[in-house]
Amino acid sequence: MVENVAENILKIRERISKAALKSGHKPEEIRLVAAIKKVPAKKVIEAINAGVVDLGENRVQDAVAKFNEVGDCVNWHFIGHLQRNKVKYIVPFVELIHSVDSIRLAREIDKQARKIGKVQKVLLEVNISHEKSKFGFFSDEISAKLKEIAKLKNVKVKGLMGIPPLTDKPENSRRFFKELKEIFDNIIKENVLCVEFSYLSMGMTNDFEVAIEEGANMVRIGTGIFGFREVVK
Repeated sequence: MVENVAENILKIRERISKAALKSGHKPEEIRLVAAIKKVPAKKVIEAINAGVVDLGENRVQDAVAKFNEVGDCVNWHFIGHLQRNKVKYIVPFVELIHSVDSIRLAREIDKQARKIGKVQKVLLEVNISHEKSKFGFFSDEISAKLKEIAKLKNVKVKGLMGIPPLTDKPENSRRFFKELKEIFDNIIKENVLCVEFSYLSMGMTNDFEVAIEEGANMVRIGTGIFGFREVVK
């Protein structure tokens, strides 16, 4: 992939638009989060100059460093696995945490947000792959866990996030996305403690079009924008 960030963003937006229209959705309803894991600040700034307003980082240390360099001219998302002892570093500047996968983590976010007088928006991560090695709540417990988390005064649950099993065929992800959308819709119907669900975050570079077709309104795109990045072992 050519690492022309502006051109890549334009192509991604065109694909988002086509997928949205194909499934009866408005393209402007789909929120594009540029995943900036292992992306240098120079490239991040190129993306911002090309119109990106949402940035997602996987690592706390990198999120803090890039925020200090780029600033608050964009919306910051945390999209990776989050350890409780690192919550305090990102709550001050992150708009949305996508990866709340336990009650204990939600309580820590609530605690740190309360210290600075903030209500932290979060998504609950659902283990749609049904793999015990993966993070997230299982589908049969999400409703009960949501009821407990929704009672926290400094945490506001805004939706769900899920990651299907790794595959080189996007169509293989469809049933997992469909399952998450059903969970999302059922929670809205149940009106659990009047939670205001806004976001269904699913779909990355390889499968975001299928995700949009199945109801995603937030997609996390890294490689499709910045090209392949070095894998650190």
